Amino acid sequence: MAENSVRLQVRNLSFSYGEKPAVDHVDFHVNRGEFVGLIGPNGSGKSTVLKTIYRALPPDEGEILLDGKPIADMSYRESALKMAVVGQENDVPFNFKVREIVAMGRTPHKRLFDLDTPEDRYMVHHALEHVGMEDMEERSYLHLSGGERQRVIIARAVAQESDFFIMDEPTNHLDISYQLQIFDFVRRLGVTVLSAIHDLNMAALYCDRLYVLKRGRVVLEGTPEEVLTEANIRDVYGVSCTVAKHPATDKVAITFLPARRQKEDT
Repeated sequence: MAENSVRLQVRNLSFSYGEKPAVDHVDFHVNRGEFVGLIGPNGSGKSTVLKTIYRALPPDEGEILLDGKPIADMSYRESALKMAVVGQENDVPFNFKVREIVAMGRTPHKRLFDLDTPEDRYMVHHALEHVGMEDMEERSYLHLSGGERQRVIIARAVAQESDFFIMDEPTNHLDISYQLQIFDFVRRLGVTVLSAIHDLNMAALYCDRLYVLKRGRVVLEGTPEEVLTEANIRDVYGVSCTVAKHPATDKVAITFLPARRQKEDT
């Protein structure tokens, strides 16, 4: 593997909340142009890993390299120019307009107290066009639906002009139509993506590779076909399922069995 094809390299990463280890010597990488998923049970460390990468938490140990350079050696502006964050909690305390939220993505390109330039305004409008919300730029963000808010947050990332998206379960609270819209849109952007994903079928549909976290450690890695087997899902999540390739998508499709059926099968 050519070194310049690796966008993100995580080495020996550890983080603890007090005395409780949340991430325990984690190693993984993301190649340029890949859509890589982090999956695992609740509390497995997915969000904590992402927070150390986008610098919301300082790791206790380990090294994070972005384009071959330690993130710890970068200014926050430099890392923001390379990497945009799309989270699942996007409540804002003030009544901003949609265009004002998207314009926040332009911050890494500006100095303190710089006014918006014609280029900034163009990029905001262009980003809203990308997500089909150009006619809503004067709307209040607080009055949008959950799916609309998430599209605005992705527009903010587009306006940031970063080609690497860090996504923390971005569709977890959305209905299925919005989930598909969001992931389809991000796929079409052609950016590099590292995303924590709760829904295993969504991970199978959209991810090139998966890393499975359990109790803060990477326990499995590979393509969705390699990782999402009936035995692996039972070992990691403690549930029974059937796994088959879906004829319409040619992707792995998982059907979970109810607890009563699981007991009958044991």
